[in-house]
Amino acid sequence: MTNDATVDTGEAPISGAVVERVAEGVDPDAPAIADALLALNAELLGRHAEFERTADYVTVDGTRAYRIDRDEWATLIDEFDFEDPMAAAVRITHTEQARLLFTTAVDADDRFTPDEAGVVVGIDTAEQF
Repeated sequence: MTNDATVDTGEAPISGAVVERVAEGVDPDAPAIADALLALNAELLGRHAEFERTADYVTVDGTRAYRIDRDEWATLIDEFDFEDPMAAAVRITHTEQARLLFTTAVDADDRFTPDEAGVVVGIDTAEQF
């Protein structure tokens, strides 16, 4: 990908720039990661209440970032048929975007430990609960 255009992440609340940065260090390319993020996003939309009960979170510009345990992430991603390199790329991408959102939120602890992962979901559905 060139620097003057970023990959389109569609409805997934992950920036194209984050996807491209992650794709530089992993096996799947940026468009494949974006496709996987879209598939996962549809599943995540219905899980706001579950994450809110169990995870730290911040809300920034209509997007919510959760900090969850890596084991919880593994259980979540196992529901998909992603091969290991794609599952890792999706986890890294979500965690990187979550870190960015935690960093911009006021009074949030933006330090993720090695046993934590990020989950990023649009907030519009959570407001409908």
